[in-house]
Amino acid sequence: MSDQFIFRRIEKKYRITPEQRTRLLALVENRLTPDKHGKSTVCSLYLDTPDSLLIRNSIDAKAYKEKLRIRSYGTPRKDSKVFFEIKKKYKGVVYKRRAAMTLAEAEAYVSSGAPPFESQIISELDYAMRYYRHPAPAMLIACEREAFYDTQSPDLRLTFDSDIRYRACDLSLASGADGTPLADGEIILEIKTGGAMPLWLAHALDACSIYPTSFSKYGTAYLRELKMHAEEKAKGEYKNASNL
Repeated sequence: MSDQFIFRRIEKKYRITPEQRTRLLALVENRLTPDKHGKSTVCSLYLDTPDSLLIRNSIDAKAYKEKLRIRSYGTPRKDSKVFFEIKKKYKGVVYKRRAAMTLAEAEAYVSSGAPPFESQIISELDYAMRYYRHPAPAMLIACEREAFYDTQSPDLRLTFDSDIRYRACDLSLASGADGTPLADGEIILEIKTGGAMPLWLAHALDACSIYPTSFSKYGTAYLRELKMHAEEKAKGEYKNASNL
């Protein structure tokens, strides 16, 4: 499977309510058309080191962030197409490399370290895999996505991610998209463009009181798990102390 993709774009994120989503789409519906895939369930399996180096670096970083993940649309079978990706963000600009392969090939690559085929993008992915000493599945993030693009400037895309959930166990894309709710009912709007945001969209966002924010699905899930484990540990220590 030789599908190769390279992206370079600016991405802005916004945490919005369902009401803001409805109002925004009503304001810009004459400029947008739904993506050909329509609504989809997006599942992302993030890879990391045993000490969570990638996500810790991403949370701490000011200018440069890097993530490795395997993405599917819906629940894949072993012979389904998935995308092995490396996503880098530097000073607000996102650089993404991704290669399509079957789920079986992706899982074999993670477990064995042997690339499924040769290509320039695979070489870049493999360099990152070796640099991080072959990270393993660490977190699965799923959401329901609705995507649109500008009919006059197709490189401008808007995606609305709702019902965002995660799980830190049963880390296989083939196990489905179930998980713990993550965004408290909010929708994550991402605006992706190759250049500056058009004025018509900026005015629509302002009219809906929608403002940029920072939100990492994996980062938020990681910090929530960290907090939960810390609380469980504290409860255990308190219980043990009470029994003395």
